[in-house]
Amino acid sequence: MELEGTPYYIVEFQHVKPGKGGAFVRTRLKNLKTGQVLEKTFRSGEKFDEPDLEECEMQFLYAAGESYTFMDTSSYEQSTYQKGQLGDDTDLLKENTIVEILLYEGSPISMLLPMFMELKVVETDPGVRGDTASGGTKPAVVETGATIKVPLYLENGETIKVDTRTREYVERVRS
Repeated sequence: MELEGTPYYIVEFQHVKPGKGGAFVRTRLKNLKTGQVLEKTFRSGEKFDEPDLEECEMQFLYAAGESYTFMDTSSYEQSTYQKGQLGDDTDLLKENTIVEILLYEGSPISMLLPMFMELKVVETDPGVRGDTASGGTKPAVVETGATIKVPLYLENGETIKVDTRTREYVERVRS
């Protein structure tokens, strides 16, 4: 919904019908641009505008500093966006990855990565003999530059599967 010229989505709502007076709806709204959560109460029957949102499937081509270039998979049109417009997960982007970009009035406000990505470990402390899968974790830098916590037995050059929603190690990928 659009409220005061800003797009929001409803996180949670509660319809309240008091003994006297009109019914109302108590809501928790999240700002799609800033991520800020807002609590607001509306009278029953109030109407709102629908924001001008568009979801585009795009393929990540390359990054140059803070600029990221994507290609629309349906029109093959290229667009360049700034890191701040795409959210915090730009460090998981790998060339040729297909992502969903949410546009509000033509400008990106968020990017949704595939649920799992396979990334190669480029830098981590060496595995120590006797380390097991149920042991602790250590930080590892993957090919995109992101730092992920991985099990102690993993070594440089191995490919891992990462859950992009939680940024956690899922499993080792065997080639």
